[in-house]
Amino acid sequence: MNENNIYTVGSQLENFEFETYDPVKNSFSRFLLKDSMEQKRWTVLVYYPSDFTFVCPTELKDLADNYNELYDMGVNVLSVSTDTIYVHMAWKAQEKLLEDVRYPMATDKEGRLAKKLSLYNINDCVAYRGTVIIDPNGIITGIEININSVGRNMSELVRKMKAFIYTYKNPREVCPAKWEPGKKTLSPSEKIVGKIYEELK
Repeated sequence: MNENNIYTVGSQLENFEFETYDPVKNSFSRFLLKDSMEQKRWTVLVYYPSDFTFVCPTELKDLADNYNELYDMGVNVLSVSTDTIYVHMAWKAQEKLLEDVRYPMATDKEGRLAKKLSLYNINDCVAYRGTVIIDPNGIITGIEININSVGRNMSELVRKMKAFIYTYKNPREVCPAKWEPGKKTLSPSEKIVGKIYEELK
């Protein structure tokens, strides 16, 4: 991975590799973006500041509650922090909120990728709460960054993933706010400029 690259929405990611703790097998493994791409699956990186903290386990539990739906949609989900895989293992064993976590828990050593995604808090040397959505071609389609005092809603991640997948398959259409499968989409053209209300009725 080129150390000088900075990534944003629309960027083509180079292949990257994370060491991971697999809670299902209670063992260590690795995640490579190229493997996810070869499987034609989406990748979602859920960055958080640190293990053994306060808001973080509530987010990871919420992610675990939505994991099966995301996986069945064709999404590989990883939680990511700068903690080591050994700390992930110890935290998972101790924190009851993490009992149902089945997705890989990855380590971004020294925040190498987080820095390239502008997700790294240089003052505290940890990642911000960041969600990175990567399509099957390795292109970043979404980045969300929160300050560390506010947790995320993973049900909204599920909703957004449905919309991202729909527009990926239907590139001539766009999804309005709060779109859910089955609701109306828009096909941008000069004919509907200033007439979105009527178009959505």
